[in-house]
Amino acid sequence: MDRALVVLAGFASLAPRVAAQRSGSAEAADRYVSTELARQRIPGLAVAILRGDQVILARGYGFANLEHRVRATDSTVFEVGSVTKQFTAAAVVMLSEQGRLRLSDPITQYLPEGSSVWSGVTIQDVLTHTSGIPEYDADSTFDWHRDYTEDEFVRLAAKRPLDFVPGESESYSSTGYFLLGVIVHRVSGVTWGEFLQRHVFRPLNMRTAHVNSEADIIPNRAAGYEFTNDTLRNQEWVPPTISSTADLGLSLSARDLAGWAVGLDHEKVLSHAGLEASWSPVRLKSGESYPYGFGWHVTQQRGYRRIGHGGSWQGFQASIQRYPDFHLTVIVLANLAQANTEAIAFGIAGLMEPVLSAPHLWTGPRTDITPPRTIDRLLSDIASSADSLEVTPGLRRVTPTTRRERIGRWVKAITHWTSLGCDTVANRQITRLGAEIQQICYAKGATPQGNILFSILYDAHWRAAGIDVYGF
Repeated sequence: MDRALVVLAGFASLAPRVAAQRSGSAEAADRYVSTELARQRIPGLAVAILRGDQVILARGYGFANLEHRVRATDSTVFEVGSVTKQFTAAAVVMLSEQGRLRLSDPITQYLPEGSSVWSGVTIQDVLTHTSGIPEYDADSTFDWHRDYTEDEFVRLAAKRPLDFVPGESESYSSTGYFLLGVIVHRVSGVTWGEFLQRHVFRPLNMRTAHVNSEADIIPNRAAGYEFTNDTLRNQEWVPPTISSTADLGLSLSARDLAGWAVGLDHEKVLSHAGLEASWSPVRLKSGESYPYGFGWHVTQQRGYRRIGHGGSWQGFQASIQRYPDFHLTVIVLANLAQANTEAIAFGIAGLMEPVLSAPHLWTGPRTDITPPRTIDRLLSDIASSADSLEVTPGLRRVTPTTRRERIGRWVKAITHWTSLGCDTVANRQITRLGAEIQQICYAKGATPQGNILFSILYDAHWRAAGIDVYGF
């Protein structure tokens, strides 16, 4: 990106929507977002911040479309990738509340094509990524340039065996959420997207929400971009069916997502029981809980509850994060594949509530407390041995070879570490995989491609019970 474009990208949209009485923290968030837009060289962003039902900041930054110099606003429509999953999950829960399916039903009741492979997999297993269903693109025959039909997708997914016994572990599976969309279609008689239009988007007045479509004329649609060898380019094309599935196929504006957040608060889409189930960590067969619900990560920030999800697809990044202890919701949408929207959302939350101050924004250690073993050495040990005594039994069980290899790649890529201290959270009743969390410690890792923030959750014996990671 040339320097002139970077400078232009730093200017806010011409007509921002901001609450009449903006607090100082909202102004700080506004300045922070503008800084991140320029630092990350993001063409365009849209942000919404809600305190309960009140939208205290909603605006666009930079450009929705660089070629036509169209500025981003809170009504700009972005593809949201895996943020889609919470809507798909809501559709499934709605059908269960209507008595048209049960979350305990085996998925083969609706997907008989997988009867020889998916035995024992329930709808709830798929909702919580505990099904063991592998990703469809793990199959060497999967073709990213082919326009598959829905039934072809199902048959392709059914070709691969499960990665583990359902309910015994966790492995993020977009394939599973694609299959949930098929179940919605087969149970309701309308496509997954039409079901959402009828039962979610129209009732909540989410006027610009829609399933991704290259053919439709979409007002205020943003263009997606990516850096290739430090040169900004348009996103690569993929076939329409791949881009419109129930795991990642929605396009939404910040205003749409604000309406969604308010609708959830008032139980306009799901009942109180449905929301509680969606926002509760899944319980594995071992009895241990893992921090994912139905389409939502159910985790923490600085020891306080955070319920949210990120998304990435075709030159876009998205994040919606909710902090129920503070009645706070933060929404960030961007049209750059390399944008770190989750880090921006975490940073905004910390500016709105200082106790949530995002560790990646700290310049140095904030406390004198440090773990007995540095985080870089801990991660190296975990990567090299599944039997590390420095982790809890629960974390050991859900850290298979593939996950340890990923940790190893992170550690090898990091050229410099910065320890940031710890939060004592013994009184917060935080559990992870059967362990009561006493300390959460942080470290930054710098790589040539970008920076990584590691949060390690420890039990009373300084054994790691959880590893949370994001880029910034």
